[in-house]
Amino acid sequence: MILDPVMTMANFNASKGKPPDNYPAGTEIFHEGESGTIMYGIIRGDVNISVDGKTFETLHAGDVFGIGAIVHADHLRSSTAVAKTDCEIVTFDQEHFLFASQEMPVFALEVMKKYTDRLRFIRC
Repeated sequence: MILDPVMTMANFNASKGKPPDNYPAGTEIFHEGESGTIMYGIIRGDVNISVDGKTFETLHAGDVFGIGAIVHADHLRSSTAVAKTDCEIVTFDQEHFLFASQEMPVFALEVMKKYTDRLRFIRC
């Protein structure tokens, strides 16, 4: 069974009356080194991910990002995320991530799959 994490996040948020967030092109979503408490899922648009000011990846609709800050004890962001184009983005905090993972373990597996798929193509 394939479960799309971004659509799961969007459907869950919609059921709670929380619409997606909109980020105009050029808007910083989060900054490397800051504390973070939410993960993100792209419904529409593209997001550049950079480290030390160097963009190394562009994410697209269907991608999730920012999860490291909610799963690591220090909650620090390891990169900067900037909307490359106008974006529509859904969010999950740690509580909602854990709830979705417990109720639908395939959700957590699909999030991990998306991350490992991305790591296969990153060449530092």
